[in-house]
Order: sequence, then C-alpha cells, then structure tokens
Amino acid sequence: MKKGFARNYLSAIVFTVLFIVFTLVIRFIDVENIGPQGSPVGLAHINGPFFETFGYNKVLYTVSELLGYVAIGVAAGFAAYGVWQLIKLKSLKKVDPKLICLGAFYAVVIAFYALFEVVVINYRPVLSDEGLEASYPSSHTMLAVCVFESAIIMIKDLFEQNRQLRVCAITILAVLMAAVVVTRLFSGVHWLTDIIGGIILSLGLCFIFKGVTEQTGNK
Repeated sequence: MKKGFARNYLSAIVFTVLFIVFTLVIRFIDVENIGPQGSPVGLAHINGPFFETFGYNKVLYTVSELLGYVAIGVAAGFAAYGVWQLIKLKSLKKVDPKLICLGAFYAVVIAFYALFEVVVINYRPVLSDEGLEASYPSSHTMLAVCVFESAIIMIKDLFEQNRQLRVCAITILAVLMAAVVVTRLFSGVHWLTDIIGGIILSLGLCFIFKGVTEQTGNK
C-alpha cells in the first residue's frame, strides 16, 4: 500500500476514534437539562453559553437550508452522471468505478443520518413544529462536508486536464462547504458540539472515500 493510501486510512481511523470519544464525552460529561422541555445536553457549560450568546437567527437558518439544497443538487448531479454512463455503456462494469464508490459513500452518509435519528445523543436547542428533534451530529454539517469534499475529490480527476476550471470548481465547492457550516453554527438550531461532531465524523468518512478512490484510480 502506498504512503498516500496509508495516510488516508490512518487519518480515517484517527477521526473515527476521535468521533467515538467525543460522542461519549457529550453523552456522559457535564450533562445538564438546559435544552427545550428540560432535555439533557452534554458539555452544558460550553453549549449553553454559546447558544445564549448567539441565540436563534432565522436568516442564517434559511440560508443554511438553501445551501443544503445546493449540496443535494451536487449529489444528484453526480448520481445523474452515473446513471447516464450506465445507460450509455449498457453495463455496470463499464461505469467509472469512482462513481460507484461515490454512490456507496452517499449510502453510508445516509445510514449514519438514520442511525442518529434513532440513537439520540441530544436534542436541538430550539423546538421544531414536531417538538423535540435529534440534534447530534448536525446532519446539515455532515451533508455539506461529505458532499462538497467528495465532489472536490471527484473533480480533481474529472477536470485533470483543465487546471483553471478545476481550481475554480474546487474553490466554489470549498466556499459553499464553509458557508453551510458557518451559517448552521450561528443559526442557533444546533449546539456547538453538534457542529463539531458533524465535522469530525464527516472527515473520517471523507478520508475513507479518498483512500478507496485513490486505490481505484491506480488499478
């Protein structure tokens, strides 16, 4: 295994372990009933003051929601490209294997989202129309980091021969990713640790995806 592959997988392990430890800390350390309807929140002396400082911001929340749709659009675009290749080539074996890896990556991200809808670590600091809603890790943060970062990885290959277009596309994706994370953080619909947890988990998944695609590209 080349050093680049080993580095990606090692980074994935580090971030995965870090996410597990961070989740356990939130679940069991400094837990106080500071959430809506007295719901418990870990690291309360960090999460509480942060939320009290910035509160709920409807404008930033709306912006983060709209940017989330952009991320979904990017994912749908890659999915459509894969389907187009399948129809054109008439064989799954002929489809770009990196696109297949990307589809599997999306499936894993969705699986983690579903998992934390069932395994609730804490609830959002604001009530939705449905009442208490699972908050950790931030699904919007996961969506942004996973979709935009995986798109950056894919674009490096797709636009390999056009450096100017590649740099432009990567810059736009990176800005969008940062914009989602920042607007979600200061919108007040998540605790600070929800955002941090979402970033840590997403980085672990992205390093796995990067390692797999790099191996695929060298077969």
